[in-house]
Amino acid sequence: MFLDESGVSLLPQIRRTYSPRGRTPLLRHRLNWKRASMAGALGYHPTDPDRGARLCFHLKPGSYDTATLIEVLEQMKAFYRGERVVLVWDGLSAHWSRAMRAWVAGQDWLTLERLPAYAPELNPVELLWSSLKKRELANLAGDHLADVADATEQGIHRINDNPQLPWSFLAHTGLTIHPQHPPNLRKISRAALRSRRRRTSRRQRQWFRPVRPRSESAGLGTARTAEPVRSGPCSAPTS
Repeated sequence: MFLDESGVSLLPQIRRTYSPRGRTPLLRHRLNWKRASMAGALGYHPTDPDRGARLCFHLKPGSYDTATLIEVLEQMKAFYRGERVVLVWDGLSAHWSRAMRAWVAGQDWLTLERLPAYAPELNPVELLWSSLKKRELANLAGDHLADVADATEQGIHRINDNPQLPWSFLAHTGLTIHPQHPPNLRKISRAALRSRRRRTSRRQRQWFRPVRPRSESAGLGTARTAEPVRSGPCSAPTS
């Protein structure tokens, strides 16, 4: 499972849009810095490829700290109903604080893994945020945080209703959950291996028989060599 946090505010997310020629679109919004934070988690089953991805979403005013993240993980524990989960997230200080590590030490269902530093492109949740901010939150000038929250939930429902989108987010990172199995190699006995070598050797002798050059006396003692070897079955040169 991959988890990440992001923020939204009443300031609109400026994106390209359509407008009549010669009329630049204008966004009128309140100069308000109220912010809300959202946490999203995408879960993929490692052994069952037919099982769909699981999407968890949490939204709250303000920002996340260790205590609020533990509350989010408690809700995920109830969501996964005792299944073992490997959680992959970045190196945010709240993710690896003493309180967080002490709480995780008492959770036998949860294992933490850390993403490499400065590698947000390896987290598929980043693509989820990008999808939201390019669609539902694009050029949204809301009067209240509730307007932004409603638009965000609509985007979450859109992604959740499309089972291919979470997998496309994962594919875009270049990571794979289901490893490819190696080809089924047949075990060859020693006797079969020796027989195969004999057949190969016999075939090579048949197709690549060397031709030894020979000299023949002709006229005043001049020597004539054999014709060059042709590709395919070899034959003795003709005089």
